[in-house]
Amino acid sequence: LVDPLTALAEEVAACRACPRLVAWREQVARERRAAFRDEEYWARGVPGFGDPAARVLLVGLAPAAHGANRTGRAFTGDRSGDFLYASLQLYGEPAESLVDGLQLRGVWITATVRCAPPGNKPLPEERDRCRPFLEREWALLTEVRAVVALGAFAYQAVAGLTGLRPRPRFGHGVEVALPGGRTLVCSF
Repeated sequence: LVDPLTALAEEVAACRACPRLVAWREQVARERRAAFRDEEYWARGVPGFGDPAARVLLVGLAPAAHGANRTGRAFTGDRSGDFLYASLQLYGEPAESLVDGLQLRGVWITATVRCAPPGNKPLPEERDRCRPFLEREWALLTEVRAVVALGAFAYQAVAGLTGLRPRPRFGHGVEVALPGGRTLVCSF
């Protein structure tokens, strides 16, 4: 029997619902940057990961074309990930791949859109197609008390997901009480 978060991860990785995003993630994997020319790219939807009993949920925009689209794990293999993992006080080797030994305790990391979008700009309909993945994660991560939105796009997605009305304006460091005793914190 597969646990629900693992089943969700498999669904995300297999998703081909957005033709533009699928074409882009696969093109990037074929036309690799010189720095990564010898690496195999993930080139699939990037599932969330971390501690299933997480009390903190980090939500970002989408995988980076040569970061998570290459490594298969959100915020790994790029500068934003280096900053994020350093801020989580992880020591040792950088988070670079699915097999680097990284383990999160008390934290789950995910994105509103699961495939790298061209120009880092997903279309509204692509965001909406990914929304059920975020909704399911939200429901399965029952211990989460704080949600950190990594940017305005993620903030709007979480506000919409929770039915927050009126939606407070995004601002760095803004804290908003969410239904169910959770708190939304705006970052970056």
